[in-house]
Amino acid sequence: MTDLLALTADLPLRHLAAGEVLIDEGADGGTLYVLASGTCAIERDGVVFASVGHPGAVFGEMAVVLGKPATATVRAQTDVDVRVVDDGEAFLTERPGAALAILRMTATRLDGLTQYLVDVKQQFVGLDGHLGMVGQILDTLVNHQAPATRSGSSRDPEGDHIH
Repeated sequence: MTDLLALTADLPLRHLAAGEVLIDEGADGGTLYVLASGTCAIERDGVVFASVGHPGAVFGEMAVVLGKPATATVRAQTDVDVRVVDDGEAFLTERPGAALAILRMTATRLDGLTQYLVDVKQQFVGLDGHLGMVGQILDTLVNHQAPATRSGSSRDPEGDHIH
């Protein structure tokens, strides 16, 4: 994670006071933020599901990589300093090591989530009714694959486009 701090050392630093919102759920993506200091809460639909306080953590990467609005709100829990990457996609393609550093972080989170899902699935195996369906629901979630996207012109009438 310190890789990202080193890779963004030349970029602007933004300060947020405790309680300030860094990213609003549903906002247009494109900007990446790398945590230099402090702790942020991650919320979805108003529910806090994570607290992140390790320097080098990145916020906004899902919106950049998926090309869609922010999937969560990021709020400063303490005073926070972040490095600001205005054009996240360019940063990931132009700075050697940046994409790999973010991929490693994302893979680590996915690995932890997968272990959690396995634990939940094991707790509900063999039960009847709605609780017995938890395994099937988790299988569907884990195996979901997004449709392939392709580059192209917005005037091209065929298929999906990356904008």
